[in-house]
Amino acid sequence: MNTAAIKFLAVVALCTIALSPTTQALTIQPRSSWNAASARSPSRISGAVEYVIIHHSDNPNGCTTSEQCQRMIKAIQSDHKGRRKFSDIGYNFIIAGDGKVYEGRGFGLQGSHAPNYNRRSIGIVFIGNFESSAPSAQMLQNAKDLIDMAKQGGHLKNDYTLLGHRQTKATACPGTALYNEIKTWPHWKQI
Repeated sequence: MNTAAIKFLAVVALCTIALSPTTQALTIQPRSSWNAASARSPSRISGAVEYVIIHHSDNPNGCTTSEQCQRMIKAIQSDHKGRRKFSDIGYNFIIAGDGKVYEGRGFGLQGSHAPNYNRRSIGIVFIGNFESSAPSAQMLQNAKDLIDMAKQGGHLKNDYTLLGHRQTKATACPGTALYNEIKTWPHWKQI
């Protein structure tokens, strides 16, 4: 093989590596980052689950700073544990407008976000109201990376089904714009 061919193959290999999708850059902010209260009697889930359920928090303005986002997450947990009598925040993970992903219940714990699906799913909530406009490109990418991380970590089956919350009960959640977006993602199914 001549030098030009070797250089060409090296460039192709570098471009391939640079363009390869990776979730290694995704860092999940721990519960301590938003001062989570302790969960009451968390229920463990063993093995990989078969569903990802997408929600929105329905906060009209969402959040853009870590301080705002953490305050909203804490308020959601307080509402879930207080008024709704859940054992903890209902979601496994939170996608926030500050560009971060926050741990709710985390992997391996049953959520309280979609009746009849809680033991078989990972619940992901986007902070904001996404009825008329979709989340930012960063938020959407973070959710995709989180789903890939769940598969790679053995928490989600490779042949999982992606659903919007409105597919599991009568609700407008996750908002029409976000719902229309996730319908274009791999694994979304009409049920």
